[in-house]
Amino acid sequence: MTTDDNTLVLILAGGVGSRLNNLVQTRAKPAVPFAGIYRIIDFSLSNVMNSGLNQVGVLTQYKPLSLMRHLGGGEAWDFIGRRRGVKILPPRTGSQDSDWYQGTADAVRQNIDFIKAHPSKELVILSGDHIYRMDLDDMLEFHRRKNADVTIAMMVVPKEDIHQFGTGITNDEGRIVEWEEKPEVPRTNLASMGIYVFDTDYLLQLLGEDRAEVDFGMHLIPKAIERDDVFAYPFHDYWRDVGTIQSYWQANMDLLEEHSGISPESWRVRPNIESSVKGSADRPPARFLPGATVHRSLISAGCTIAGEVYNSVLSPGVTVAKGAVIRDSILFHDVNVAAQARVDLAILDKRVTVHQGAVVGHGNNKKIPNNKYPSHLYTGISLVGKEATIPAQVKIGRNCIIAPWSRAEDFPGPELASGETL
Repeated sequence: MTTDDNTLVLILAGGVGSRLNNLVQTRAKPAVPFAGIYRIIDFSLSNVMNSGLNQVGVLTQYKPLSLMRHLGGGEAWDFIGRRRGVKILPPRTGSQDSDWYQGTADAVRQNIDFIKAHPSKELVILSGDHIYRMDLDDMLEFHRRKNADVTIAMMVVPKEDIHQFGTGITNDEGRIVEWEEKPEVPRTNLASMGIYVFDTDYLLQLLGEDRAEVDFGMHLIPKAIERDDVFAYPFHDYWRDVGTIQSYWQANMDLLEEHSGISPESWRVRPNIESSVKGSADRPPARFLPGATVHRSLISAGCTIAGEVYNSVLSPGVTVAKGAVIRDSILFHDVNVAAQARVDLAILDKRVTVHQGAVVGHGNNKKIPNNKYPSHLYTGISLVGKEATIPAQVKIGRNCIIAPWSRAEDFPGPELASGETL
C-alpha cells in the first residue's frame, strides 16, 4: 500500500435500491447489513483504505441517516488526521425535484466545489453498493501507464446477465472502442463495474459541457469513448452487485462456500463496530447451549443458539430457542426465534420476533412470485421487515413480504399463502 495524496475518491451512495424492497424502507442501500457484522459500504471504504487513498467524499441522498451514523467521522477506516478524511455530501436540496441528484454524473457535478477544494490529479468514482476487493492503487497505475483520460474497471459476466450493465468492446491495447448501455442484444460479455478513474481536469471539462448529460453510462462515457482515450481495466476476482434480493442472498450464502472467492476477513474489510447503540464491540461471545446444532453457518457475537441452524448467516444478538430451526436464511441483529418455530429461505430484518411454532417459508411451491413485486421475489425467498412480529403458529409461504412493524392483529388468519404481501 502506498499513500496517494494526488487522488480524490467519490463514493456514490445515494441510490434508492428499490429492488431490495423492505430492506431499504428504513435505510440507504449501502447501509444494509451484510455478512453479520458489516454493511455493504464497508467494502468500498475498505478498498479505499487498503489502497492508501486519503480523501473521500460520500454522496448520499435516499434515507441517509443510518448511513451517516455508520460512517461517523471515518475513524473505523483510519480516515482521520490533517490529510485524511471522509466527508458526507448530501444533495443541495431546495423546493424543486431537480435539486435532487438526477443521475450519477449529475451527483458529481453538484459537488464540483468539493472536488476543487481538494486538488487532485485523478478522481476515482466508486459505487457504495458492491461486494468486492480491488487494489485501487493498481488501477491508478494502469490508468497512468495507458495515459488514459478515463479508465473503467470491467469484467466478464454471463451473457444472460449482461443486459443489466454497461458493456464495452475493446481493441488489442485494451482501449474501449464501442459502448452499449444495458443492451437487449449484447455483442460482448465485458461489463462495466461502475468503477471509474478520471483525470480530474478532464472530468471537470466533461461535466461543464452539457448539464443535460446526467449519467456516466448513458451520457459521459459514450461521449468520452467517441472523442478521447478510454481504457478497460481488467478485473478477474469476486465482485457482486447486491442490488436485488436474489443477488444479496447469494452473496451472503457465498460466505459459507469454501471456494466462492469472498473473504471479508482476509480482504481486510473493516466494519464500524461502534456505529450502533449496541454495536458488536459490546456483545459477549456467541453461546451454544446443550443440544444446539449448527452446520455451515456464520454466527456473530451475542447470539444464543439452543435450536438448529443450517446454511445461514446470523448477525449479532440473534436468539434461536430450543426446537427452532433456521435454514438457508439471513437474520439481522437481535432477531428472536421462539421454540418450535421455523425459518426457511428467508431474510429477517432487525429485531423481528418469530413466536412459538410459527413458520416463515412454508410449503414447497417457490415458483409463485410475489403478487405485488413479482420482479423482486420469485425464487422462494420471503422477506420480513424491521421489528415485525410473526404470531404463534402462523404459517407464511414462499416469496412473501411482511411489512416493517407488522403486529399480530395485522395478520388476516393462520396462514399467508405463497406470493402474498402483508
